[in-house]
Formats: sequence, structure tokens, C-alpha cells
Amino acid sequence: MSVKAIITQLLAQLPEHCVLSHAEDLRPYECDALSAYRTLPLAVVIPETEQQIRIALQICSENKVPVVARGSGTGLSGGALPHAQGILLSLARFNRIIEIDPQNRTARVQPGVTNLAISAAAAAYGLYYAPDPSSQLACSIGGNVAENAGGVHCLKYGLTTHNIQALEVLTIDGEQLTIGSQALDAPGYDLLALLTGSEGLLAITIEITVKLLPCPEVAQVVMASFDSVNAAGTAVTATIASGIIPAGLELLDRPAIEAVDKFINTGYPKDAAAILLCELDGTQADVSAQIERVERVFTEAGATSQQVSRDEQERQRFWAGRKAAFPAMGRLSPDYYCMDGTIPRKHLAQVLNRINTLSAEYQLPICNVFHAGDGNLHPLILYDANIPGELERTEELGGKILELCVEVGGTITGEHGVGMEKINQMCVQFNNAELQQFHDIKHAFDPDKLLNPGKAIPTLHRCAEFGAMHVHHGELPHPELERF
Repeated sequence: MSVKAIITQLLAQLPEHCVLSHAEDLRPYECDALSAYRTLPLAVVIPETEQQIRIALQICSENKVPVVARGSGTGLSGGALPHAQGILLSLARFNRIIEIDPQNRTARVQPGVTNLAISAAAAAYGLYYAPDPSSQLACSIGGNVAENAGGVHCLKYGLTTHNIQALEVLTIDGEQLTIGSQALDAPGYDLLALLTGSEGLLAITIEITVKLLPCPEVAQVVMASFDSVNAAGTAVTATIASGIIPAGLELLDRPAIEAVDKFINTGYPKDAAAILLCELDGTQADVSAQIERVERVFTEAGATSQQVSRDEQERQRFWAGRKAAFPAMGRLSPDYYCMDGTIPRKHLAQVLNRINTLSAEYQLPICNVFHAGDGNLHPLILYDANIPGELERTEELGGKILELCVEVGGTITGEHGVGMEKINQMCVQFNNAELQQFHDIKHAFDPDKLLNPGKAIPTLHRCAEFGAMHVHHGELPHPELERF
């Protein structure tokens, strides 16, 4: 069916203001936060009701038109990149908090609600939502579910999958399913875990029930300086080995420290090769005891100085630099490429040394700022897209880092998802039989492969080509994508 016919069908059954089809209206949706790749969809549908979502999905299903769901567009793996022959389905108008249930410590929310808005709404009951990505001011909970997002506090409190209780979803043909339960457990297979992190390949989420936690009595941060990244990595391993599970344990190296300090004047120690931010929360007595233990572990690991937040304002200031690390990179380079891999903590020092070696080999600077406590790395590769070939070298370097993570027993993503960015490295992470299982699950939910096609799960043919020819890591998942 022609583009004009599809748009005519959409306009016949949906309000005119809910369907965008002119190029200038589509341009804001051409990419997510991985802006190196851009394309325009056939149209953008911005529904206001669940019935309008069903109508759009049914039209697309009947006409075999691809559908890509989009939340706030803050994803870093190209997961919300439009399909040039498909519809982009924006859930931005589904931004209502339906219910806060303080007795059951849950909240029912629509997918367009921002992460931080949930905690703000729950604060009146002394509750909050634990996962807190750095983009929590803007990122939507629907996107968090799609990518299984984490954040600073996921070390102690878990990722999105550990903090949601139920999903209401629509299949590609508009059928509504309830996944999970309002109770603590649900009968049957654990499809909730399957849907969380499925990157929009299986269904469209229209409602989420999240778990809420009591706000801790007190939270304090220990900021420790080290004269080498190796020493900081050793301190991370020693902290967890000692039996302490901090609420958050983050590492920033010197380039990252300098960038964020210039960006928002955090007061981070400028002479440190690396700093650790270690948050302890709970009762005052527990926190005080844990701080003493952490300071002792850090000292034994070689900390050159330590500072404990004295009040809530200072705690927020310590975290402000970590939260602002990504935007702060603009002071160092015109562009940056944020990687996302996870490794066993015991290999932190080894992997960071290898990353430095790769940085020198490719002549591209790398800043390290990441969730050290759970081994979730976020190396930021600094580059200039205006220099011919530099984006390609950056992508190749990023691929090497991800393959290094797999080599030491880790994985190619911790919270950003695979999207289109890491699809070749899926061929390194999984064998053919495992990939075939992924395809079988996809087929069970979406037999015509219309939901977010070309993302997350590579074809076996693609993997064969990647293994034989070592296709560079920025290869586009479908040829109509526009490269910048």
C-alpha cells in the first residue's frame, strides 16, 4: 500500500492533530539520543487514548506497516530510531499518574510519565521509586521498561525489572494483555521479566505498576579520591567483598572530574586520578557504622582523601556532578559516543587498563564514568563527527570495548539496550541456537516482525557476515537509514 493510502487510513480514523506526515513535522522524531543515525518515518502518530493506539496498530498490522514506539527519545542505543517505511508511535501524551497506593506501596502510571515524576508524586507518602537513570528528569517510565534501565541506586535496589509489578500491553494487532499482577507474584511463566528489556519488539506498553520503597531515614555519601583508576577499582571490589552493599557506588576518572567541575562547579578534588562516590542509606545508626567500615576499606585500598556529606544539600551536590557527566562532555569534545557494557567487578582494573590501551591505539580520548558497584561501564569516547572517518573509528573502538566485556565474562549492555548500536556484538555474545530462540519468542508475539524491526536481534545471516568479514560496528540495520 502507498504512503498516501496509509496516511489517509490513519486520518480517517484518528483526529487530524494526532497524525503528522509533513517532513518538517517529522524532523524532531528522526533520531533518539544516538543522533549519529537519523531517518524520517512515513508518519508520526501521537495518540491520546488507548483506543487510538489500537486503531493505529490494527491499521499497521493489516497493511504490514512497521511500528516503532517512542517515549521521551532519551535512549542511547538507537532503539527509538524510526523505520523509513513505518509509523513512529509516540506515547508522549500518556503522561498521567493513575494511582498512588501507599498501603501496597505501588503506583499505576502511564508510559509517558517521567521517572522523576513518580518519586515526586510518591514523596507525600514517604515513598519513592528506586531506579534513577541520569536522565530521570526527562526519560519516560515506558522507555525505562523497554530498555530495563538502571541508575545510580540499582546496585542495592535493582534495575527496572526488579521494581515493577505489572504491565498492560497491546500486541501488534491491538489485543490487550495483562502481564504480571497487582499481587507480589503472578501465576504462569514470568512474562514480566521477558517483556522488561524487550526494546519494543514484543508489545506496546500502555500502563505500568511500579513498586515504591520507603524513603530512607538518612542517606550520606562518602567521596574518596585515589591516585590511580586501578586503586579505585580495587576499592570497589574490596567494598563489596567486605559485605557492604551501598545504595550507590560510582566512579569518575580525571577527565570526567575536570569536565563536570567546569560544567557545574561540584567541588570535586582536581588532583585525583579517580573518585568514588559511595552512598549509604538506612537508619542513622546503620549508616554511621557503614561509613566507618567504608572509610576503612577505602583507606586500605589507597584512598588519598575522603569526605563525608554533612547534610542533604551537600549529598545532592556530590551526586550533581555524576548526574551531569554526560552533558558535561560537550566542554571537551564536539561529540561523544556513550558505551554501555557490564563486567564482573573483579575485572574492573584489568578492563579499565585495556580501555586505556585501546584509547591510545585509536587515538581517541575516553572518559570513564560508571556504576562501578555493579560493573556497569559507561566509557565516553570523545570524537568529532566533522572529521571524515572519525565516527567510523569511534564505532569500531566502541565495538572493541563491548567485545572486551564479553571476553571477561560480562555482557554488551547493562541498561541502555542493544537497539541498532550493538546489534553486531549480539553475534559475539550469543551463539546461533540462542539467537534462534530470541527469534522464536519474537515470532510468538509478532509473527510479521512489524514491531521495531531491524533492532536488538540480528539475523543469523548477519552474524555469518559479521564473523566472516568483520563488518564495522556502525553498519546500519536497514539501508534506508540516513547517516550523519
